[in-house]
Amino acid sequence: MKYFELDEEEKEILKAFNNGELKSVPNVKKEIARYTAYAKAALNKTKNVNLRISEADLLKIKAKALEKGIPYQTLMASLIHQYSTGRIKEQN
Repeated sequence: MKYFELDEEEKEILKAFNNGELKSVPNVKKEIARYTAYAKAALNKTKNVNLRISEADLLKIKAKALEKGIPYQTLMASLIHQYSTGRIKEQN
């Protein structure tokens, strides 16, 4: 079952990793622990939001989430995060 799709930047990183082009940073264990702490702190700061959307849109979101094998709330949160960080752009 497929849980995610890589974007272009992630595909480039994976390709570089598979080709052995990436080098480890000094004190790798310390850096992993530091970034793990950052991620945990960021992920634990969630807030509940009530959002009104059309029933048709909700059904479509649920169908997409089912295709990806993830909960629909997770998909919605992911889309909002991607938009807020600029990974999804508005079309003019």
